[in-house]
Parts: sequence; C-alpha cells; structure tokens
Amino acid sequence: MTLKIYRIKEVCDITGLRPSSVYKQIRLGLFPSGIKLTNRSTGWSSEQLDDWLRAKVNAGTKS
Repeated sequence: MTLKIYRIKEVCDITGLRPSSVYKQIRLGLFPSGIKLTNRSTGWSSEQLDDWLRAKVNAGTKS
C-alpha cells in the first residue's frame, strides 16, 4: 500500500465531514491532528485516516 497525504478538501470528501467539523474534532482530541507540511499547509496521511475510519466503523458495530 502506498502512503498518501490528503489535504483538507480530500479529508472532507473521504470522511463526509465539513472542514469546521474536522478542526473541531481535532480540538476535542477526536481526530488526528495531521502533519504540518508548511507554515500554512496541513495534510493527513492515508494511514491516519484509515485508522480513524476503522475505529468509527468498529465503534458503530458495537451495540
């Protein structure tokens, strides 16, 4: 598997969240904070997003 870095638009497309929701979840410690690429640019690795999504799916299947 190739590691990819996603920017906020792609993160939103993948997760179904809005940018404001992503950043709120980060502040609450519920979403990966990402990787600082430059002073004004943050990215999220495909591994971080896969892990977060997998945890959400697993949490949803536990009743």
